[in-house]
Amino acid sequence: MTSISHPCCERITVGVDTHKHAHVAVALNEIGGRVAELTIEVHPDGYRQLEQWALALGGRAVFGIEGTGSYGAGLASHLRRQGHRVIEVMRPDRQQRYLRGKNDALDAENAARAVLAGTATAIPKTGDGCVEMIRQIKIAKDTAVKSRSQAMITLKTIIVNAPAQLREELERLSDRKLIDRCADLTYASMTNPADAACYTLRTLARRYRHLSQEIDISERILATLTERAAPQLTSIIGIGADSAAELLIVAGDNPERIRNEAAFAKLCGVCPIPASSGKTNRHRLYRGGHRQANAALHRIALSRMRFHQPTIEYAARRTAEGKSKLEIMRCLKRFIAREIYHFLLADFRKQQSALPLDES
Repeated sequence: MTSISHPCCERITVGVDTHKHAHVAVALNEIGGRVAELTIEVHPDGYRQLEQWALALGGRAVFGIEGTGSYGAGLASHLRRQGHRVIEVMRPDRQQRYLRGKNDALDAENAARAVLAGTATAIPKTGDGCVEMIRQIKIAKDTAVKSRSQAMITLKTIIVNAPAQLREELERLSDRKLIDRCADLTYASMTNPADAACYTLRTLARRYRHLSQEIDISERILATLTERAAPQLTSIIGIGADSAAELLIVAGDNPERIRNEAAFAKLCGVCPIPASSGKTNRHRLYRGGHRQANAALHRIALSRMRFHQPTIEYAARRTAEGKSKLEIMRCLKRFIAREIYHFLLADFRKQQSALPLDES
């Protein structure tokens, strides 16, 4: 650690490059001069050490942290609880890394300069409330769904190569009956391929059953948590627990960090951006954003086009104007994102107003 004395009234901008076991911080003064560098262990004591080091340099500190949703989550949470301003910083662009080289200290300095220049302004998710619980349960459910699908695919592959008598018995069954039949298969002894096939099919069928039970439990938990986190959102037509969970995950436990509904639409990948050149005047959709949230908006739009009368009438009117179904879907997803953003904010503000006041 190296440092020099500075006036306590000066504001310090600290950039942090985060890793699994150690974080590297670089402090800049108000005019971008490099002040000091520090390496800490990833531990609460290390977080306190970094905070005290930054305050000793200038009295006021702003922190730009890479990876606030992964390795930097603990540090960001500690600094936020202490009342410091924390900014989420994306990794430096490849051109800078090519020109200046790369190491942990340079990455931390680049993070600080991004905050100082105003190119990094995103407020990270808090990750300490109901939405964080939803995110974790959603991971459990999604991985179980993927594993269940793989179990069924593998089971049917085994049937294709199974002995003829067993294959003829099983290949005409529906999925539900197939699982029930395979789960009850027995074998006398492990002496031939038929016995191995029976064992494998029984194992896969019972795995499929177990994963189905796990998915059902996860879905019930998700329904409870989404209703708790955003009761107004889940009351909107076309939004089930799964879609609501994806949209809440995008917004986080602090949706007020998203400055307006256009920013939320961009997060979901449904905002138009200019793509004009010369005499050509056009727009295209933003190709970034959260792909699962975009998929949730797509499912909501499809549901409304079938069951929501105002949406049905809107689609008919735009079709009469010559719009294609793809163009109508794009418009609908943008409108739905606007509606969802306002409901998310309304639910958040209602919950905040219900919290007890801090008497201190």
